[in-house]
Amino acid sequence: MSIEKIETSVESVKRARRYLEERGITLSKGSVDDFRRYVAHLVSHSENSYDELASVARYINLLGMNDVSIYYSSILGGASVLPSIRERLSRIAGEDLCDRVFSQVSQPPLGSEASAYPSATKQLMDRLRDELPREGYRLVLAGNHHRISDQAFAEQKKWLEEMGDVDAWLTRVHDAAVTELEGHLINNRIWYEQVITQDVVDLVKEDQEILSGVRVGDWIYTKKIPFFPQAYIDEKNPRLKRYYMCHCPLAREAILSGDPRIPSDWCYCSAGYAKFRYDVVFGEETEVEMLESVLSGSDKCRFRVRIPERWKEAHP
Repeated sequence: MSIEKIETSVESVKRARRYLEERGITLSKGSVDDFRRYVAHLVSHSENSYDELASVARYINLLGMNDVSIYYSSILGGASVLPSIRERLSRIAGEDLCDRVFSQVSQPPLGSEASAYPSATKQLMDRLRDELPREGYRLVLAGNHHRISDQAFAEQKKWLEEMGDVDAWLTRVHDAAVTELEGHLINNRIWYEQVITQDVVDLVKEDQEILSGVRVGDWIYTKKIPFFPQAYIDEKNPRLKRYYMCHCPLAREAILSGDPRIPSDWCYCSAGYAKFRYDVVFGEETEVEMLESVLSGSDKCRFRVRIPERWKEAHP
């Protein structure tokens, strides 16, 4: 970060500390509810910028306050999604159509609880289905809406170029993912929003589709790791199991309540996230198909990505 960005980030943390101390709470001892009230305070005063929230989230993460860190991830994880969909829709279908769609979407303010988002997601899906054919809105949704940097997969791209073998590359990606999870388990560190246990490591280790993929013909089949992985492993109730699987902060709460009923095609947004690794590694935008998702009634989120022509022969 620049010096200026560092200084403004420090000031954001100091503001959070003052707010909590005025209420007799030490920042490092604050609970999820304490920080939830602080975020609500920022929202009510229109001080809920991404940088304001993210600065505190980074500090909390470094303090090892896992529960509070997961809370911040839940309110920030979808921050880029609707703006990114709007940008991609405008690029693909034009500004006028984009304006018609988003004029009917009531987007909650940043920092809102997850329960505030499903109604906006349903509004967006209804408008997309009104304005575009199915393949058109699936294409819009299947973008890099979490705005992941290409650099996140630069090393994996290098591996494939060195190996020249898609199957062996997928195995290497999976082995590296398992090793990374084992490191987080040993050091009791949050992995993105997930608490890693031995059960979680074993779940991934036993299924190469999770955090990597398995090649079948011209396609790579891949699954999402559950969002709440240990709870997912332990849960027997089908609805709760689907809830614990779901990563989407814009739809997850609707699984519990059943209202609103969000079309499963919304999961093409997740498909876009799943395929971005392959877009980067193969050097071109890939075709993706959603096979199963929690919004379609499955307890898995599973996709397949088509291998580009020039890589189809890259196997023994």
